[in-house]
Amino acid sequence: MKATCWMGPDSVSVEDVPDPSILNGRDAVVRITSTAICGSDLHLVDGYVPGMQKGDILGHEFMGEVVEVGAGVDRSKIRVGDRVVVPFPIACGACAACRARLYSCCENSNPNAGMAEKMFGHPTAGIYGYSHLTGGFAGGQAEYARVPFADVNPLVVESDLDDEQVLFLSDVLPTGYMAAEMCDIGDGDVVAVWGAGAVGQFAMDSARMLGAAKVIAIDREPYRLEMAAAQGYETIDFEDTDVRSALLDMTGGRGPDKCIDAVGLEATHGAPHIALYDRAKQAVRAETDRPHALRQAITSCRSGGVVSVVGVYGGFVDKFPVGSWMNRSLTLRAGQCHVQRYMKPLLERIERGEIDPTRIITHRMPLSEAPAGYELFKHKREDCEKIVLSTR
Repeated sequence: MKATCWMGPDSVSVEDVPDPSILNGRDAVVRITSTAICGSDLHLVDGYVPGMQKGDILGHEFMGEVVEVGAGVDRSKIRVGDRVVVPFPIACGACAACRARLYSCCENSNPNAGMAEKMFGHPTAGIYGYSHLTGGFAGGQAEYARVPFADVNPLVVESDLDDEQVLFLSDVLPTGYMAAEMCDIGDGDVVAVWGAGAVGQFAMDSARMLGAAKVIAIDREPYRLEMAAAQGYETIDFEDTDVRSALLDMTGGRGPDKCIDAVGLEATHGAPHIALYDRAKQAVRAETDRPHALRQAITSCRSGGVVSVVGVYGGFVDKFPVGSWMNRSLTLRAGQCHVQRYMKPLLERIERGEIDPTRIITHRMPLSEAPAGYELFKHKREDCEKIVLSTR
């Protein structure tokens, strides 16, 4: 089959690789119809996530048709012919974390748990196409994928919604929703969102659905800010505006009630000397992640507010404003999304017309053009917000 493979830092190609097969009785094989390139994939391509090996298949946002199931799969939940969306974290459904609905913290699905434990202190769930740190599972930017614990994870889609309407239930829509949910948004709250990429856009939509009175998008790319403004959100361009000062002006000097970091470890900063400082620290591995957005969110949030973090961080940061966090009674919540928790409720919102996931799609390509898609997306060419890859 054809698959998009990581060939080294800044190197992606579509290769012929062996078809996946059933390796465990609870596996399924899915023929992929649609997949997508995620901002998190760029962390792999840029070399910031350890544990990648040449030839690893990329991609953790995918859906398709079940073509084979293992002997141990509960066929009352999934069967050959079902149309499914596959969540990016792989969950066993039975461990303490899964019983608590903390699916991205599954204790059983990462075969390289020892590697993750060295990095994080405890293992995390397996993730498709996201390094051997998260299990070395083949990703979904391919024609087929093996899906472990097939009677726990995939969402069967029985309605006539097209792929583009449901594909993002695999990651970015639930991630944006969880970012807003973790904020405990109340009526009248002002919510500021750092990052107007796909997750940031969905975090804004979700904040509004959950009752926010004002939503503010923070980014520097004009097309992203325009996309947010078109939905009625206020915007700040951090290249030409001091973000904290602007937020104080917009909130009567108090700061936003709730702040969302939808950026993560490759954040940039409008002040060149600050940007240079963190790039230099990162280059010599004095820190692994650039926490510009996280620092700003913490120091901008009103006292007693909530900072929600869904932007991906992988290791260690410098100059973390722990004093601001502690002394001003801020609540900091974070996590890889527990996607399985949100898929069905969000599908129902899509069916009711409460949210339109397709609004973020700017590019559509065949799988064979994935390397060109990565170049467009990484370098933000052609106002590229989100790319859907088709195998049909």
